[in-house]
Amino acid sequence: MKQVLNALFDFQELSHTEAREILHDIASGKYKSAQIAAFLAAYRMRPVTVNELRGFRQALVELCLPVDLKGRETIDLCGTGGDGKDTFNVSTLTSFVVAGAGYAVSKHGNYGVSSTCGSSNVMEYLGYRFTNDVEALNRQLDAANICFLHAPLFHPAMKAVAPVRRELGLKTFFNMLGPLVNPARPKNQLVGVFNLELARLYKYIFQQEGTRYSIVHSLDGYDEVSLTGPFRRITPQADEVLHPSDIGFDPVRPEELFGGNTVPEAADIFLRVISGAGTPAQTAAVLANASLAIQTFRPELSIEDARSQAEASLFETKAQKAFETVIDISSQ
Repeated sequence: MKQVLNALFDFQELSHTEAREILHDIASGKYKSAQIAAFLAAYRMRPVTVNELRGFRQALVELCLPVDLKGRETIDLCGTGGDGKDTFNVSTLTSFVVAGAGYAVSKHGNYGVSSTCGSSNVMEYLGYRFTNDVEALNRQLDAANICFLHAPLFHPAMKAVAPVRRELGLKTFFNMLGPLVNPARPKNQLVGVFNLELARLYKYIFQQEGTRYSIVHSLDGYDEVSLTGPFRRITPQADEVLHPSDIGFDPVRPEELFGGNTVPEAADIFLRVISGAGTPAQTAAVLANASLAIQTFRPELSIEDARSQAEASLFETKAQKAFETVIDISSQ
C-alpha cells in the first residue's frame, strides 16, 4: 500500500488492473484502517479517472453476490450521494412511484454516510427486512414490482471500508461506485451525480455496457433533479441543460427539500409523500424524477405522458400499495 499511496500523493494514476487489484486486496483485509483512510483521502485531492473507476467497479462486481431476477428488465434509481444537500429520500420515493406505474425496479441502496438518512436507513426504520435471498427478492418483484438490494449484503468488499467511511463522514469514490455495482445488473438506470466530471465518466461506462440511462445533475449541486434551478440530463439520445419548466414543473426553494435531522423525521416525510400528502415541493421533486425514470425505461414516451403515469401512481395510491406490499412480504 505504501507504494500505491506514494504514487497517488504524487498525482499519478492507477491503471485499470492496479485499481482492480487494490480493491481486491482491501476486501481481503490486507490493509489497516489507517491505510484505507489514506487511500480514500487521496481521491479527495483529485478526481478518479475512468480507468480507475472501471477497475474499482470490476473488482466489486467480481466480488459481489449476483442476483438473478429471472430475466426481468428492471430499472435502478440511485444517486451517488455526497452532495451535502441533506434532502429527503427522493430516489427511494421515486422508486416506489415508478414501481406503482408498472415498471420493475431493483433498487440498490445503503445507509447514509455523508447524510443523515440514506435509503437503507429509512427502509429499515419503516419495517423493511433486508435479505440477499434471491427467491425472496423475486417474490417482492412479483407482488410489488420492486425489490430492495441493501448493498452490504451483496458486497462483502464493502465491509472492510464501511467503518472507515463512517468515521470520515465524507464522500469518497465509493459514492461513485454505488450506482455502478447493482448486483441485479439492471439494463435501465436513472443516476444522479454530484458533479459533471462524474457524469462524463458514467456516460462512458454506460455506453460501453449498452445500458439505457439518464444521468442527471442539478447545476446548483444536487445529485438529482431538485427543481431548484436548471439541471443537466445526459441520455444516449441527448446531452442538454433543462429548466424545471421544460419538464412541466415550477421551481422550488432548497429549504423545501430538507430531509430532517433524524431518521424518524426522514421517515415521517417519506410516509407523508408516498401517501400523497407531501408538500407541493416534495411532491414535485419526486414526480419530476419519476417522470424522467419512466422515460428512461420507455424512451418513446413524451415527458408529458411519463409524468401522467407518475402522477397516477402517486395520487391513485399505487406507489403506496407497492411500498406497503414490499414491507409486508419482507417480514414474512
